Amino acid sequence: MFKKHILIALAVAGTLAFAEPIERRAATNEFPTPPATVHLTAPMVIKAGTTFTPDQPYTRYDRGSGACKSSGEGGSADAVFHLEEGATISRVVIGKDQMEGIHCLGSCTIDHVYFEDVCEDAITILQTSGTSRINYGGGAQDKIVQHNGAGTVIINSFYAENFGKLYRSCGNCKTTQYTRHVEVNDSWAVSGSALVGINSNYGDTAKIRNLQVSKVNSICDKYTGNNNGKEPTKVGTGPDGTVRYHPVGIIHASRLTFARLELPVQRVRYSLRVRQDYPG
Repeated sequence: MFKKHILIALAVAGTLAFAEPIERRAATNEFPTPPATVHLTAPMVIKAGTTFTPDQPYTRYDRGSGACKSSGEGGSADAVFHLEEGATISRVVIGKDQMEGIHCLGSCTIDHVYFEDVCEDAITILQTSGTSRINYGGGAQDKIVQHNGAGTVIINSFYAENFGKLYRSCGNCKTTQYTRHVEVNDSWAVSGSALVGINSNYGDTAKIRNLQVSKVNSICDKYTGNNNGKEPTKVGTGPDGTVRYHPVGIIHASRLTFARLELPVQRVRYSLRVRQDYPG
């Protein structure tokens, strides 16, 4: 799934500087080799305001053999991790044996987390307000980020391959529907259906900048969402008043010059650094 080489674009457009800076980096398709595997019998809870990093960085966590079922959707009880309000998880690999990956019960931060495969959803955002950040990681298959709660999700330097959607604002949540916002920065998407899916009728917005894509059918799909569980209706694609692309932010691989760098497969390293900060 993830290659042992990395292709890095040699040119990146600038962005505005904000408080709470995070170092800008190019997304990488370099996947870390887990030094160990932990099979969980129940979700591991990361308490509010705390940070979890395994003693051996990039340890693989899953829910045991057979946890990924081909029929039906999983729930919070099927997740590998639960992150409470303000919690952070860092340098973890989520194995293929799981139904759901990470559930953020409040606003959370997910740093350097990689998903070997996505059974149902890799990351589910359940916050009722605030901003969750997903920085430097990678995943594939199905929906990677499912936003069922409210607020904003910011995705920085993420690599997605063979995916349905990188981000989807819930189109048919039966409880409460919210206005949701997503930002995707400096990311790399390969072989996918749509990068982002939002609900126009609920006031969702999407901001996308500095994106490298290859074989992705759509950058942003817009839907009429509902709260009755029915399949939402697709109503359009592309930029408008609610979907904004950076002027030079969508770059197709066939139009760029790349540098090929060999990196050790057991470690994650980034070569491109730009002296600007991410928004927020």
